[in-house]
Amino acid sequence: MKAAIFTEPGKPLEIAEAEIDEPRPREVSFRTSAVGLCRSDLHFLDGVYPYPAPTILGHEAAGVVEAVGSEVRHVQPGDHVVSFLAPSCGSCRLCQNGQHTLCQDPSMQRAPDDKQRLSIGGEDIAQFLNLSGFAEEMLVHENAVVKITEDMPMDRAALIGCSVVTGAGSVFNACGIKAGESIAIVGAGGIGLSAINAAKIAGAGEIIAIDPVASKRALAEKMGATKTFDALDEDVVERVIAATGGGVDYAIECVGKAVTAQLTWKILRRGGSAVIVGMIPPGEMMEIHGPEFLQGKSIKGALMGAGHFMQDMPRLVDHYLAGRLDLDTVIAERIALEDINDGFEKLRSGDSTRSVIVFD
Repeated sequence: MKAAIFTEPGKPLEIAEAEIDEPRPREVSFRTSAVGLCRSDLHFLDGVYPYPAPTILGHEAAGVVEAVGSEVRHVQPGDHVVSFLAPSCGSCRLCQNGQHTLCQDPSMQRAPDDKQRLSIGGEDIAQFLNLSGFAEEMLVHENAVVKITEDMPMDRAALIGCSVVTGAGSVFNACGIKAGESIAIVGAGGIGLSAINAAKIAGAGEIIAIDPVASKRALAEKMGATKTFDALDEDVVERVIAATGGGVDYAIECVGKAVTAQLTWKILRRGGSAVIVGMIPPGEMMEIHGPEFLQGKSIKGALMGAGHFMQDMPRLVDHYLAGRLDLDTVIAERIALEDINDGFEKLRSGDSTRSVIVFD
């Protein structure tokens, strides 16, 4: 199969042939229909987060099931599916507590000393985040895919696998926002725009979008933002607080920087909550002065929207098909696998919301 190979940080991905194994018990093989270029991939591509190389990056994918191993029950050949990078076992303490995205059960991966699912030139390689989506085919544990209706366009379905479930989940699950409450979204990329759209669906009274790029602020307004602010303005904190009568009930960080995480904390009202979903690089620290906790504010992280993807993804598909969730605006371009490096360059420069690779 053709794939985009990550060889080392800082180097362009190489389009080359890779091999994929046959599905074993509880494994699903599917032909990739579409996969999004996510900033999380860029963190690994640029070496911000280390990962064994060579490998095949990519984790925001959708496709059609071709084969299943024994014991697979919830999908079959021909089903349309969306992948998920944080599969849950369903039985560990975290899963039983409803913290499905935090599950670390190793049984959904092949043992390190066993033959791996992917190889290049006959040599086994590590599978990226249980998925490796920048390839014509994927082989994953059955708990890493969810069946969706065939009515859902695959290029938009792919986005649900990361940016949409993360952004929308941060609103629906991590915040649990109620109608009429106020929320600020810091960063209007794929995740941030999805969070803005979700806040509109949830009936938020005030939806603030904060981003340094004017075109992205315009997209945020199209998605449902009631007010927008330039993140680079020196007085952005004061302006948001003034515009909201004392700060927002919730603030979500969708960029992955300590400075923007700090911003979400500062624009909260007394008793407000900040949720960090961006991948802040190792070593970056934010500062909170002790007395500020006496204001009743809180801050927490939310991996992949802190939800249950088996339930959340079909609901998000329903929202799209009903016209409530706007995924068309989020897609900046549709490209071929061979154009992947150009797509990442646009993402790196901040010129693009979401490039989606569409396979023939």
